[in-house]
Amino acid sequence: MAAAARSLGTCIFCKIVKGEIPSFKLIETNLSYSFLDIGPLSKGHALIIPKDHAVKLHELPDEYLADVMPIAKKIATAQGLESYNILQNNGRIAHQVVDHVHFHVIPKPDASDDEGLVIGWPAKSDVVDEVKKYHQELLGKL
Repeated sequence: MAAAARSLGTCIFCKIVKGEIPSFKLIETNLSYSFLDIGPLSKGHALIIPKDHAVKLHELPDEYLADVMPIAKKIATAQGLESYNILQNNGRIAHQVVDHVHFHVIPKPDASDDEGLVIGWPAKSDVVDEVKKYHQELLGKL
């Protein structure tokens, strides 16, 4: 059973959950609230917000995380999406704008950069030895 959800009076997403700010609600559960983004990257861009106020993913209780992906799946399925991104950012330099964990469902209607999420992927090469060393370090912490 989930602990009582934390809320922050100044948080825009907490205000949306409480009904203090209107939204285009899609799906609501005991743990999550989803709605259409009013600044969409493409038609159907939706947000899913856990009702517990946590700034970053690692601060959010697991039961809230478990509730989010089935909602994302339902939103993508209802729109008949074949290509889309599920996005979640943590911290300003990682492009988090609102300090409340949230997930984006961003439809990608075509291959152009005109709609949907547009990203670069600056993959590093020739780093297998570094990856191997970090793998061992990380395993010791998991």
